[in-house]
Amino acid sequence: MKKATVFCASSDKVDDRYFQVADEVGSILTKAGVEVLFGGGSKGLMGRLADAVIREGGRIVGIMPEFMKQVEWDHNGIHELIITKDMHERKHRFLEDTDALITLPGGCGTLEELLEAITLKRLGVFVNPIIIVNTDGFFDPLIEMLERCVEEKFMRPEHLNIWRVIEKPEQLLDAIKNAPGWDHSAINFAAV
Repeated sequence: MKKATVFCASSDKVDDRYFQVADEVGSILTKAGVEVLFGGGSKGLMGRLADAVIREGGRIVGIMPEFMKQVEWDHNGIHELIITKDMHERKHRFLEDTDALITLPGGCGTLEELLEAITLKRLGVFVNPIIIVNTDGFFDPLIEMLERCVEEKFMRPEHLNIWRVIEKPEQLLDAIKNAPGWDHSAINFAAV
């Protein structure tokens, strides 16, 4: 694994346990020699993730739409900031050149990015591991909803292999390594 994308929040008002997880994930990825792609922000979990990668001597690249850069949301200490024309291009860039996707707790933007990635993996467009870091059960309602989608036959049981859920950052590298294989043929069983 050479690159990993991390989706996470920009809020500075969240509980410290979420900041600690962002710090740990940044440190773990950097020590494993993984370049980190993220939203480019200086605040919240984004900022903490970037600071951890920089502190550990790793490489971190932000991807941010122009309108967010205009309001100075960007982290000025990162190695590279890629500016996109809009959110759609940003999300495309997050997934086009990464070996794994990691999602930390966040708000509607983080959830929307995660669900789009799950949808693209279901369709065989994105095929790399998706890891959900479920800090203190934050994602339990979402996971329950996705499982209900299978129970109610909106998705197939095979689709439960699209993502892996971990509770602690130290489980991250093993979860990526042991994620079920997935390929572009997933389009053949995307429909129920």
